Amino acid sequence: MDQSRIMQDAPQILLLEDSLLDAELIREQLSQISPQPQIRPARSRGEFVQALEEGGFDLILADFSLPDFDGMTALEMASQQLPDIPFIFVSGVLGEEVAIESFRRGATDYVLKQRLIRLPAAVERALAEARERAERRRAEHQKELLVRELSHRVKNTMAMVMSLVRRTARGTTTVNEYSEVLLGRLRAMADAHALLFETNWSQAQLGDVIRRTLAPYIQGRAERFRVTDGPTVQLDPKASLALSMVINELTTNAVKYGALAREPGHISIGWDVADTGSGETVRLRWQECDGPAVTAPDDEGFGTTLIQRSIRYELQGDVELDYASTGLVCVMTFPVAALNV
Repeated sequence: MDQSRIMQDAPQILLLEDSLLDAELIREQLSQISPQPQIRPARSRGEFVQALEEGGFDLILADFSLPDFDGMTALEMASQQLPDIPFIFVSGVLGEEVAIESFRRGATDYVLKQRLIRLPAAVERALAEARERAERRRAEHQKELLVRELSHRVKNTMAMVMSLVRRTARGTTTVNEYSEVLLGRLRAMADAHALLFETNWSQAQLGDVIRRTLAPYIQGRAERFRVTDGPTVQLDPKASLALSMVINELTTNAVKYGALAREPGHISIGWDVADTGSGETVRLRWQECDGPAVTAPDDEGFGTTLIQRSIRYELQGDVELDYASTGLVCVMTFPVAALNV
């Protein structure tokens, strides 16, 4: 049973009434409501219990006096199983003390059968109030989810920042170098977050992530970056952040030791998508040209580790680093399915 079911255009009403004549009079009054409600009758305790188990209605109308049980019992049963569904008594006699007690136990309203003219207004008011409560609950639930998600992301971001701080310190020898490398990595994180914020933290395009990450390095050397757009590839937040960090590491390395360390070195970036039989796979190629000769490092630094782990663990892909004499070539492959999880 869905207690917070969004009300359809035609309200669904459960009518607990053993008198066929009274039930017909109630139906006649409810027919004035637009759109006209759908009435589900229940004439006994058994039918009422079955209706509660099946659910699917927006409001309960119940007589107070019934042959095999009483209205207070029906109210108690409904309050336990469907506490969010409005409950209105429609009775021939309902004293003040009984009415007060019914409200205390959760009844929404009561209408005397001698004054059924009040029934349409009472039903419409109860339905409107129930809709408002449901909307508030949905808004509060959404708020809770957002707060939890924000907390989760902040914790993950702080953990990554602390890891970058520690690992960067191990791989640098001077304060200036440490500051420059660390700020570059943090900037890549910030740029990725900014891009995701612009898309309401949903998805970002692969090309946009690459260009946003390259932007700080392109100033004054735009002709040395050649980005060839491939098919549109959407990245979720985790994939966007991981790829941004990878592109930043490759670019930083190119500025210090690779194609951007001297003229006329340049970088070519492009990607394609192919069907490998087990699903579509992105192949992203980073190639440095006309820079100084490069050789494979003796020891694997944090930058290389970050690149490899980001692709393998965050994107579930593979990375190949070729320290060719003509310039570094990095080929990354990762399944499209891993970019939107």
